[in-house]
Amino acid sequence: MHEVAHFGGWVALLSAAALAAVVTSRLAERIRVPPGAFFLIAAAIASDVFPSLGHLSTRGVERLASVALAVILFDGGLRIGWRRFRASAVPIVSLGLVGTFATAGLLTLFARAVVGLSWSTSGVLGAALSPTDPAIMFSVLGRREIAGRTGTILEGESGANDPVGIALTLAMIAAAAGGGSVGSAVGDFVTSLLIGVAIGAAAGALFHPLLVRLPLREASLGPLRTLAFVGVVYGVASLAHGSGFLAVFMAGILVGDAPFPGKRAVARFHTSLASLAEIVVFVALGLTVHLESVFHGGVWWQGLVLALAGAIIVRPLAVGPLLAPVGLTAGERVFVVWAGLKGAVPILLASFALLGGVSDADRIYLIVFVVVALSVTLQAATIPFAAGRLGVPMLALREREWE
Repeated sequence: MHEVAHFGGWVALLSAAALAAVVTSRLAERIRVPPGAFFLIAAAIASDVFPSLGHLSTRGVERLASVALAVILFDGGLRIGWRRFRASAVPIVSLGLVGTFATAGLLTLFARAVVGLSWSTSGVLGAALSPTDPAIMFSVLGRREIAGRTGTILEGESGANDPVGIALTLAMIAAAAGGGSVGSAVGDFVTSLLIGVAIGAAAGALFHPLLVRLPLREASLGPLRTLAFVGVVYGVASLAHGSGFLAVFMAGILVGDAPFPGKRAVARFHTSLASLAEIVVFVALGLTVHLESVFHGGVWWQGLVLALAGAIIVRPLAVGPLLAPVGLTAGERVFVVWAGLKGAVPILLASFALLGGVSDADRIYLIVFVVVALSVTLQAATIPFAAGRLGVPMLALREREWE
């Protein structure tokens, strides 16, 4: 009976968070901060005021965040579509692959040389903070439309670099724990990406004929069918030791431009579900952090240093050269560099360190939280201003012609 009541409490809490997200969405848009930022900070404060709220298992939160991320990535791929992706495939792949490696390496050096952390701790931190976050990027860009290829590159990068960041983090955790080798880590990384791409491409190619040839008697079931499709693609890719995240992102891209009955309703459903998933995962992750711990042992200033270094020094050095051959204006290149926001994904990756029993894992988790909190509040709030100053038009979002 006690377990039933406890579960009911969590259902009520997460539902209340979702309701609050809907109510406060207009306020969040006015002050240019993603709704998830409010709930990440609010949940962290609530876990200090009401300690019983923070009794979440790291494994449970990690699984919840993984499912939410799969939903968010599919929605991102669906909105990008194959035509937009193909037009910007080179910068998306280079930023998602080479840029993520370079970012992880430079952040590792800063964590070691400037912050003074050990090499193993610095390596895990660099890997965890290397990817930009699709939940935040899709949230910020989803309310507005950036003209040209800039928005596509940012959204595509944030979806493509998650599998790379995950593989890097797992490799660094294995190295920090004294297990595995560099060769096996590289092999696992390449295999994971190839399997994820193959399964995602196959799923995207097969799903469209099914949508056309097997119409539903009840059109309202269309969104549920695509949601089930996301779960199957993610699960099959994971079972095959591939990247489930990359698979659903790839499948979403291929389905995005394919016409089928009821696509407008499907697109709206997945966009709304992705927004809800973003809120839920930020609440869950925020509840695992005790703010009191952030102000002990120098965690807050270490996170501040890495946040500033990542935004002002590391990302320009890692991403700037990769954008040189891309057909963008100087202002657009600067904007892409500045708009590399961090979010729930780095916190999810830091939770892997806790589950892997890495030395100094608690410090890693708290530092990542500080970096993310600064990125989703202060940095995210500057995106519209930066776009205006750099000559990157951000227009009111026009609904795509899905039908």
